Amino acid sequence: MRPGIGAFSAAAAAMIMAGCGGPSGTTGSNAPAPSPTAAPNVQAKPATVAGQSMTILVDTRGMTLYRWSTDTGANKGKINCVGGCATVWPPFVLTGGASSPVPGPGVTGTLTTLANPEGKGTQVLYNGWPLYFYAKDQAPGDTTGQGVGGKWFVVPPDQAPNA
Repeated sequence: MRPGIGAFSAAAAAMIMAGCGGPSGTTGSNAPAPSPTAAPNVQAKPATVAGQSMTILVDTRGMTLYRWSTDTGANKGKINCVGGCATVWPPFVLTGGASSPVPGPGVTGTLTTLANPEGKGTQVLYNGWPLYFYAKDQAPGDTTGQGVGGKWFVVPPDQAPNA
């Protein structure tokens, strides 16, 4: 064997093996990959409400979110729309394995959660107000629940905290 060929072969083999050590396209950095950002499940969108243009909160499908004025005072901090009420006004609960609500651009208030008392999941609250849908809203952007019974209202991003 000629001198130097064995050393060259060993060096070439080491380089080939090093090249096979990681997935293609890596730069050799051991920095962890960035974790994906959760998609917002509460968004602020423009809508026409009772003939007026305003920004309101919606879910990822664009369905309007409402608050019930009864969920305040002595009823604050709990979910009061249950039974037949929850049939007409279904609770907005976390879905798709989400562990917490994620605000989208323009959602400036505080998002929290409470366990739904009927076992329907983890219900989302905005500034302390439990959030609901209206069963008669059929399409994204519908706001037909606004003012129902003088107690149901769309939720704007600047909704005052529940007192």
